[in-house]
Amino acid sequence: MLAAMNLLLTSLAQALGQCLHRKVIAWSLLPLLLMALLAVLLSWWLWQPALLWTVQALEGVSWLGGMWSWLQQQGWGWGVDLFAAVLLVLVSTAVLVLLALLLVSLCMTPQLVEWVAQRRFPELERKQGGPWWRALGWAMGSTLAALLALVLSMPLWLIPPLVLVLPPLIWGWLTYRVMAFDALAEHASQAERQTLFARHRMSLLCMGVVCGVLGAAPSVVWASGVVFVALFWVLVPLAIWIYALVFVFSSLWFAHFCLAALAQLRQQEAQIHTAH
Repeated sequence: MLAAMNLLLTSLAQALGQCLHRKVIAWSLLPLLLMALLAVLLSWWLWQPALLWTVQALEGVSWLGGMWSWLQQQGWGWGVDLFAAVLLVLVSTAVLVLLALLLVSLCMTPQLVEWVAQRRFPELERKQGGPWWRALGWAMGSTLAALLALVLSMPLWLIPPLVLVLPPLIWGWLTYRVMAFDALAEHASQAERQTLFARHRMSLLCMGVVCGVLGAAPSVVWASGVVFVALFWVLVPLAIWIYALVFVFSSLWFAHFCLAALAQLRQQEAQIHTAH
């Protein structure tokens, strides 16, 4: 127990320290640059057709007809165009955020794991136990299992204490399953990964819950940007950057923990083999 706690805290300190590295800060800014590029390209090709379709869709909503007529009478005929533009910005920004973060997550985690491996574990043998197709299947299977668990546990959310416990536990389980697999994919064999998952399940789950709670923080900033439309263009990029930084920290923490645990496992197995 003491050794597991020491490993947990040591890997946490390593991850926190490296979050301030200039290379890590640059990686965390990548989603903002990618989102800006996607926004320019999509606005160039799709903005006018999408805006026209949105205006037509809003004017076709029967229960909004009274409001559009009132705006026309007040001389604010452009109100529907403004409302359509704001709505289109909100929806397209959400889509761009998801696309940018998805692309970055697919590319960033391997880079971060490789960076940690080169700096701390250059001699650690790579057994290639998690090819990309297996990692993809693992992530999809774990996500489906987590979603099923969320749906089945919803009746229990009516019990006040459980609503604060069950969702973080489920998302923490999903986070550790995906993050730990990615951290070990290059270096551990399948048998070693299964051993580490069984040996450090509670520590990994604790890490997943902490990272899941931290990952909820940007949503507060995002919601503030929606509520305070005047600050939208400041708060939403801030939320994206915080989310990316949390993602980087999570990847670093799991990489440090899992690779250190793998090195300890192999050292123990080597000692047992030498003894025999």
